[in-house]
Amino acid sequence: MNNGNDGLDIISGLMRQGPLLVFALQSEAAGEFDQYNPLIVGIGKVNAAYHLTRYLQQNRPALILNLGSAGSHTFARGEVVCCTQFIQRDMDVRGLGFRLYETPLSGEEPVLQYGLSVPGLPQGICGTGDSFEMDHKTDDYNVIDMEAYPLALIARKEGIPFLCLKYISDGADGNAAEDWQVLVHHAAVAFKKIIGNWLENAGVPA
Repeated sequence: MNNGNDGLDIISGLMRQGPLLVFALQSEAAGEFDQYNPLIVGIGKVNAAYHLTRYLQQNRPALILNLGSAGSHTFARGEVVCCTQFIQRDMDVRGLGFRLYETPLSGEEPVLQYGLSVPGLPQGICGTGDSFEMDHKTDDYNVIDMEAYPLALIARKEGIPFLCLKYISDGADGNAAEDWQVLVHHAAVAFKKIIGNWLENAGVPA
């Protein structure tokens, strides 16, 4: 897949062939996408990897579309960001001489670059880890979530196009927990405004 191709015609074509919508939580989908049989994987990297891998054992979608909430100290709350680069923010084996975020002996670079971009949406670098970030200080990544990295990695290894859209629900700061609980419920409406027409125009079966 050409990672730099940001044509809407590419995305529309993949939508027509059959996308898989992936959410971590039902609250992020909020009933807006039930007719498209979304895959709800649960919270965290292990759950995301397990449920997507299990799904792919019997199905091969034309596109994996990850939709979810995320924190950011760069983008505004309520903004939707398209992520095309991914980091395991809790992978740190520098004590054994490896680079920060590098998975030892994997052959993978610390920053995974994979995914389609959407014209008109800001692009972000997503830091995925098994913690709810409330004191984000690094500029290595500007979007914080708990599932996207393994989804992107599996999609790349399987040769399946990947599109990742994150709704900024909090600032990954001291108010993150309170902000997330309020704003997460608005994510589905924001996503529907962006991809709803694609799904309808593509005639994706309910």
